[in-house]
Amino acid sequence: MRTAFDLSSSPDATASGARADTTGLAARYQLVRQTTERLCAPLSPEDCIGQSMPDCSPVKWHVAHTTWFFETFVLEQAVPGYAPFNPAYRVLFNSYYKTVGEQYARPQRGLLTRPALDEVMHYRQYVDAVMLKLLGSRDSFDTSLPAVIELGLHHEQQHQELILTDFKHLLSFNPLHPVYRDRAKPLTITPQPLCWHRYGEGVNWIGHAGDGFSFDNEQPRHRVFIESFELASRLVTNHEYLDFIADGGYKRPEFWLSDGWNAVQNFGWRAPLYWQQRNGARFVHTLSGLRELNPDEPVCHVSYYEADAYARWAQARLATEMEWEVAAEGVRIEGNFVESELFHPSVATTAAGSTSPQQMFGDVWEWTQSPYSSYPGFQPPEGALGEYNGKFMCNQMVLRGGSCATPQSHLRASYRNFFPPDARWQFSGIRLARDVRS
Repeated sequence: MRTAFDLSSSPDATASGARADTTGLAARYQLVRQTTERLCAPLSPEDCIGQSMPDCSPVKWHVAHTTWFFETFVLEQAVPGYAPFNPAYRVLFNSYYKTVGEQYARPQRGLLTRPALDEVMHYRQYVDAVMLKLLGSRDSFDTSLPAVIELGLHHEQQHQELILTDFKHLLSFNPLHPVYRDRAKPLTITPQPLCWHRYGEGVNWIGHAGDGFSFDNEQPRHRVFIESFELASRLVTNHEYLDFIADGGYKRPEFWLSDGWNAVQNFGWRAPLYWQQRNGARFVHTLSGLRELNPDEPVCHVSYYEADAYARWAQARLATEMEWEVAAEGVRIEGNFVESELFHPSVATTAAGSTSPQQMFGDVWEWTQSPYSSYPGFQPPEGALGEYNGKFMCNQMVLRGGSCATPQSHLRASYRNFFPPDARWQFSGIRLARDVRS
């Protein structure tokens, strides 16, 4: 019979004898874990098993894997005599940590009808009980663990977003157009005209600063020289993207990178993912069901190739991630995040003439023209956690700013998201940039 380890008899694991203040961390742990379960609450067991493509994972797998993270990287290291819930889960729910051991094949996660969803939830409860005992036992709490636990919480917030994006992709194949959560139709808002914010040339600091959490790929902080540039005041809208389509955007190779044009031909792209045309009207699949396309909302679910092609057609370009971070400096992290529970991009509301660009955070992830690579002096952590980001620094492009599916507390101006250039199932959109002409 499985039992949570009794921490009251654990020896002092701290190297210095100093006590770790874990009260706030325990509260945050519970909040993040409960948020995951709240996002899953509208789903049936059948909803949680489907896998629509290899890049997506079943909801049940996300729920189990985030629990696996805490069991593997915290409890097995910190709790003497810890008894795993099920030793087979070490392989079953390992994502890509080669130094931990083998992994179950990612494209086949949808075949895992067992363990059942209720068993996965029991797994979460088992691990949560031990984690909370650990967080409540300050005399036996290793002071090196808070950083690992904080990483695990941000890791779970990443998977909260993936639960929504992967499940949305799954629902898109259902001809019944099911609803994840029904939401009221958005208010009619007068769209704001696009204008430009200018930034002068100079040396700027890039990367995470301060004592708060960051991923290893946001460091070290370093200086870069940036030429003068301009950044659009808001995101590109559906109406503007429709103009690109109407002008033959998907039929004119002059706007496309070679690989992008190949993707258009191979995948048959003619519009962003989830767009449909019915009786002469445009509709879009959302987590609230099939809706008529709102021309004033930010265009969403486009690949890097589509974002780049649109920018060329518009006689502009995408920003570099360095330019984006300079423009985001000092901008408040507020907007349409997962906490808004819209689960869909919203129309820009800030009046023209604002001192900073609108929608820098939330609504849609913004493609940049920057390949995902290491910062000068980057060194991944030793051990399995060093695999978290560094080994993916190849064949990926950087996105910035977060989306309507991203937790607000998860974001920073220095946050670097990354996906392959043909990825479209994330809430990804477009902000234009351009050079300052002398």
